[in-house]
Amino acid sequence: MDAALRTEELTKDYAIGFWRKRPYRALDRLTISVPAGEVFGFLGPNGAGKTTTLKLLMQLVFPTGGRAEILGRPAGDLGVKRRIGYLPEHPYFYDYLTAEELLRYFGSLFGFSSADARQRASRLLDEVGIGGERRMQLRKFSKGMLQRVGIAQALLNEPELVIFDEPMSGLDPLGRRDVRSLILRLRDRGCTVFFSSHVLSDAEALCNEVAILARGRLVATGRLADMLAFRARGWEMVIAGATDAFVASVAPRCRRAVRIGDGRYLLELPLEPPPERLLAEVTASGAHLVALNPIRETLEDFFVEQVASVSDADVGRAVVR
Repeated sequence: MDAALRTEELTKDYAIGFWRKRPYRALDRLTISVPAGEVFGFLGPNGAGKTTTLKLLMQLVFPTGGRAEILGRPAGDLGVKRRIGYLPEHPYFYDYLTAEELLRYFGSLFGFSSADARQRASRLLDEVGIGGERRMQLRKFSKGMLQRVGIAQALLNEPELVIFDEPMSGLDPLGRRDVRSLILRLRDRGCTVFFSSHVLSDAEALCNEVAILARGRLVATGRLADMLAFRARGWEMVIAGATDAFVASVAPRCRRAVRIGDGRYLLELPLEPPPERLLAEVTASGAHLVALNPIRETLEDFFVEQVASVSDADVGRAVVR
């Protein structure tokens, strides 16, 4: 499959300091390939180099070394810019425009007719969940509503590749669900989605492949499901309506059993045997399942482990194929 986005040894140094400036490497020889038509997660803690990478791809800053290609052309190619969409981490729009006016203005920059820009704006605002508020000035919008408008502007030109920098930022749980659904719809239409995040659950729900940065360097890339660090190590089951006697009977098979409240318990189970066996007993006892979640290392744990286990001068790359 052709790559929609590719970087090779992409590097960015900044000069820091006041009297005697010295170089600071924000991104160190990043090499990744994003398959066309996929959702690709670009993960890392704050300060890992994610936003720097996206700014390099959009030519908002320029690399110290290496190169990047977007849709088969060098990053910055004017013809490619018409075929991509971009949402920065902290979008800023003119406060006194309404959401409709903003999108129509961006439509005019793409050369759309007034009628076409109006139609596109209306459709996209519907798609991101902006209703009657679209006629309000943007200065009256919450951060989550501005984020939705920013997503709409990134999709105005029906891009082949869309680049989102922390698209879930500022969104409530309903908004996060809506954006996840939107990203999957984009994928189903053949659009490539490349998004940065520091939240593992977003990547798990959306991505086929990921790349993980720490301290500006690539520490892992590949399919999230194939990365040993993120495989389930057990199960966390929450049940309700259970009797003390029932919990006492199954406790020997649990790593721990914690009483939450009247009839509610948290049971921590080993990976094997599968939790379905115990779930059948829970149902037979008259209790019912509230939640069942895998226990695994968090993305934050992975970051800490990677950063602590290798020195600044020698950060290895773990490639999952």
